[in-house]
Amino acid sequence: MTTWFTADTHFGHGRIVSLCQRPYADVDEMDADLVAQWNAVVQPDDDVWHLGDFAYKCRGDFKSYARKLRGRIHLIHGNHDSQTVRSWSGWASSQPMAEIAVEGYRLVLLHYGMRVWPKSHHGSIHLYGHSHGSLPGDSQSCDVGVDVWGMRPVQLTQIKQYLETLPVRGSVDHHQPAFQ
Repeated sequence: MTTWFTADTHFGHGRIVSLCQRPYADVDEMDADLVAQWNAVVQPDDDVWHLGDFAYKCRGDFKSYARKLRGRIHLIHGNHDSQTVRSWSGWASSQPMAEIAVEGYRLVLLHYGMRVWPKSHHGSIHLYGHSHGSLPGDSQSCDVGVDVWGMRPVQLTQIKQYLETLPVRGSVDHHQPAFQ
């Protein structure tokens, strides 16, 4: 079993193609490629943490997309995930935020990028979406959305290699006042 991370697929959302300058002629081409890219790497017994905005203004039933995808999908709520999407019984889990351990690393998963997060000053890693690649990460945080990772889910090994190329996270001491 492998654990994967992704965000911001926006299945069925026609305008996202132009808004994010995705390399597709239309939403049908995008949706088909997103499913193909996902299934090219994810196996049926894998876990996929989707960090929000699974489907938006979906022309069809969002479940039809989820059922085409391999793996057990854990949904972290995005701002475009309706209550119907959030409460679907087909998710392996569904929650606003998660703190998990993978390969000995503590991960904090949220749709939005944070400046500080639980155990950030103790080396935990924060993974997020929402920004479609426009919010720079640092050595402990990054966007795992499809717009950043070639339209497919990514493993922690790849994420860790990428984090090593980013600026070192500045020291944050939440016990000291910011202004004196």
